[in-house]
Amino acid sequence: MKISQLLSQREGLLQQARLANLAYAYAKLEEFDGRIARARLTGEVNLLQADPAAGGFWPMLTAREGNQSVIEEHFTEEDVTELADIIAFFTGATELDLTFRIEDLAERFAAPLRRELERAGVAVSTPPSVAESPDGPGTRGCPQRGEGI
Repeated sequence: MKISQLLSQREGLLQQARLANLAYAYAKLEEFDGRIARARLTGEVNLLQADPAAGGFWPMLTAREGNQSVIEEHFTEEDVTELADIIAFFTGATELDLTFRIEDLAERFAAPLRRELERAGVAVSTPPSVAESPDGPGTRGCPQRGEGI
């Protein structure tokens, strides 16, 4: 391939990369939503971006209602980092400090991504990782009762 060919395709490649990133973000949010639904998590949470200058090296997902330990059972530090990165990417925010009901995650964040993908002509279906069995990944420590966080 010649450099001129690559440069002539640049705009299309950038658009495809953005769509691929939106699709990945959508699929991950749907996966998180499935985990939340299977665990029957409810309640208000706060998502705070990492702030190394203030000694916060990881983003924090904090239960504002209920028990923090329930959040920690279902979301690793890596999960919270990925969630914060996805929301920052989608919203364009450089600093996140969001409070929302955890059961509204998909409605608040995945639904706008789905609409954007559909506007771009992407056929959106339920990602395979969302359709996993209740015994699959992301279900460790799920409560048996419909308890909130």
